This record gives sequence, structure tokens and C-alpha cells, in this order.
Amino acid sequence: MLALAISSDSPSRLKLAEADEPSCSTNEALVSVHATSLNRGELRLLGIRADGWIPGQDIVGIVERAAADGSGPAAGTHVAALVDQAGWAERVAVPTDRLAVIPEGVSFASAATLPVAGTTALRTLRHGGDLAGQRVLITGASGAVGRFQIQIAREQGASVMAIAAARHAEDLRELGAEQVVESIEQAEGLFSLITESVGGKSLMHAIERVAPGGTIVMFGSSSGELTPIGFRQFVPGHEGARLQTFAYYTSGSAIGADIAALLDLVAAGRLETRVAMSVPWTEIAQALEALRQRSFSGKAVLTMA
Repeated sequence: MLALAISSDSPSRLKLAEADEPSCSTNEALVSVHATSLNRGELRLLGIRADGWIPGQDIVGIVERAAADGSGPAAGTHVAALVDQAGWAERVAVPTDRLAVIPEGVSFASAATLPVAGTTALRTLRHGGDLAGQRVLITGASGAVGRFQIQIAREQGASVMAIAAARHAEDLRELGAEQVVESIEQAEGLFSLITESVGGKSLMHAIERVAPGGTIVMFGSSSGELTPIGFRQFVPGHEGARLQTFAYYTSGSAIGADIAALLDLVAAGRLETRVAMSVPWTEIAQALEALRQRSFSGKAVLTMA
């Protein structure tokens, strides 16, 4: 089969090459991949992985062979999944608890935006508990995760403030943000939950905005800056607040069930997915450069021939 594998000889560090067919464990289905989407974390992996390694986490496609243990969907079922690696290939072995059936009316491209970004949004917000009536602050809100966080938090009854460049303000308000400001310093009041993906000064100011007993969930550091943190930043005024780190790969089991819940929201018209660009996987260099330059809001999707 063909796969996009790391190659130090290529300017993009990727080349389309022959790869071994995946070997399925008894609890794994063989999925024929039709589309995948790109995540910022994959940019870092491209720079550190050895030749021959196959990236890719978000996959959608059709079950080619059902799991031998009888779990999961039957052959021919349209599915979305989150895998740790090797998703940029024609076929992937996927544990059935990481699979979700795609409802009718949801396209492969739309479903491909959900596994990493959607489950990250859903699971970071869970750290805030019952969000009904609560104030939620989202930094880096114009990214794929932030866009999903806004919608899911509003779906759960929260009041949402988003931090993003002014050009994104109207778009994010349409998604459900009650207020959009360009800098966290402009955020007024305290918030029971803050999702923080920028780091540096943004995280420092997030501590100043967290309510007593509230939670800051760190799930990225796009600024690349460090944040000095001390006890006196939390007291007085933010007693009992918690600083929680999040990484999807340590965030718990049954990720397929969360993907299924997100797909149901999409099918019901209650969650918008944004496919900002869609290109054949042979043109991945174009999509990777656009991702590096942050030239779009939403997700880049690769389609497999």
C-alpha cells in the first residue's frame, strides 16, 4: 500500500512510498482511509521523527475488515477514528474503541476535522464540570480546538469569552462567543474555567482571571514562551484555583464514544466543522505550509485517491 512517510531527502520531509500492510490485533478493524486532517502537533513530529515513520492521527474511511473479536462496526461501515500514528496511509489498523460510525449526511471531510481537535475541545471543557451558567474564557479561540470549545461550551449553557484577532470576531460570535477581545488583558471579571493554549504572558494573565476554585486547563503553548508561576499569583483572590495540564493521549479511554457524540452534534446541525482547505494527499506540502503560516481558520483536510 501507499503511505506518506518521513523522508529527510524531501523538502517537505515527506514522500509517498510503499509501506507494509497493517497487521490487525483481534480488537482492531482494518480501515480503508479516504480522508485525514492535519494537526499542529504533527508539524513538530515531522521535524523529530526518523525516516520511514508514518504520521497521521485523524482518519475517516470505510471498514475493510471487521475486528476478529466481533467488536466494532461491520465491513462497509463509514467510520471516523483517532489513531496515534500511521494515519497518512491507504489502510490503518484501528482499535474498535477508537472508532465511531459516521451518521448519514455527515461528509468524510467534515468528520475528519473532529478526532483530535473535537475530542480535545470536549475533554478540556469537562475539567470545568457542569458549565451551565458558568463563565468560560478561551484563548487561541480562532483555531480548530477553540472553535469547537466555543460551540460545545455554549451548547452546555456557559457564557463564553473568546480571545482572538479582531478579524475573527464576527465569525466567533456567530459560533456562540458572547464577547471576543484581542488580548486576555482586556478580559473583564473572573472565569470558572479557562482553556489556555498560548502560554507565556497569556497563561500569566489567565491566573489573574481565574475564579476561586476555578480551573485553568493548559493544552498547548503556541507562543513558545515560558511562564513564571508563584504561589502569590493565586492568593489573594484566586484561592483553590487549579492549573491542569491536558494531552489527548493521556486523557482517558473510550475516545470513540466521544467522537460519536461529536458526530451526532454535527448531524443535528448543532456543531459546525470548518474545512478551510481540502487537497489531495499528494499536495500535502501546500497544506503543511498553510498550517505553519496560520493562513486559515479551521482545518486542512487531505483526501486519498
